[in-house]
Amino acid sequence: MSADAQGRSSTQTVAVSPAGALEALVRCDPALLELTLDQLRTLAVVRQTGSALRAAERLGRQQSSVQKQLDTLNRQFQRLCGESLVVKQGRGKALLFTPSGQAAAGWSEELLRHWTLRIQECRRRLGATVTVGTTEFTLDYLGKAWELVKDHLQAQEVELKVVHVRTRQFWEKLDSKELDLLCGGMVTATGSVDVAAEYEFIEWRRGPLALLTNLSRRELPVPKVSAARLRSLPLIVPAAGVLTDFLRRWYGETYQRGLAIVAEIDDVYYGLALLRSHLVDGCMLVTRSVGQAVLNGQLPNASDVRLLELGDGFDPPLELVSGVFARRGERDHYTPTHPVNVLWEAFTAAVSIAAKGDLEE
Repeated sequence: MSADAQGRSSTQTVAVSPAGALEALVRCDPALLELTLDQLRTLAVVRQTGSALRAAERLGRQQSSVQKQLDTLNRQFQRLCGESLVVKQGRGKALLFTPSGQAAAGWSEELLRHWTLRIQECRRRLGATVTVGTTEFTLDYLGKAWELVKDHLQAQEVELKVVHVRTRQFWEKLDSKELDLLCGGMVTATGSVDVAAEYEFIEWRRGPLALLTNLSRRELPVPKVSAARLRSLPLIVPAAGVLTDFLRRWYGETYQRGLAIVAEIDDVYYGLALLRSHLVDGCMLVTRSVGQAVLNGQLPNASDVRLLELGDGFDPPLELVSGVFARRGERDHYTPTHPVNVLWEAFTAAVSIAAKGDLEE
């Protein structure tokens, strides 16, 4: 055989006949068949947490139960591949994962994630479950829409599953099909109609950003803060998420270098606590609607703060548009009576009701 022929031969894919696939299933190693999904989940959680004790706490079990599963897995993998998965390193030290253990934990995470997503897809296709992601500030959108169709969907035994989603996870969660619908928001040019071309979208509200501050009127006497002035103010900003998209578009990818950021936070409540305690004297970037909710006393840890508008120099002009998102085209595969479509129409109706109420006020 020529070198060329050998090269081509080495890269050919070997097709397994249906009969061969059946034979492979029948002849599976018995030690492999003794593994359980529960054992594999435990292995994955131990790798994520670093110890049997912390894994037991997360799983709500006794440490001895977790250790017993690890011991069993070690024996099974000794039979399967000749290497244990985890090795104890001494009291108080993290478990050492062998190369086989690292690989097996990764396979376990992927297997469980794959099965979970496939089951969710089956339930979605059959209309047994509707999964909606929200933040704490968009939960009300879902509440108003659900109230319109709750009796109808519950009569069909449809399960509503609500998932708390951080803004930095919006598109990852929606694109991976972990969610059917997402109540969230995104940055767009002020007044833009084309908000999210890649998604179906029902707009609920839109508005600019603002600043909450505990600085006195003597320290910060202006009612509006310009883009230039913002650079010098002590700022509390989110570590990630939709509000940081504003900063990137206004000040560039390295916005942290050009701003006086004194605290990065994961949620607005922690930022409010920093302002209230005066551990930080400065300003926190928020949406105007959240800022107004703080002034109205709708959020905890909110006292002795003022709301300031953003002024001149913010280029391009941007605003946050909030509403309900769905993967474009997916709803077309469902009948009009499918729970996802029923809830989508309920969101549309709830927006109309809210708009009518705003006009009457």
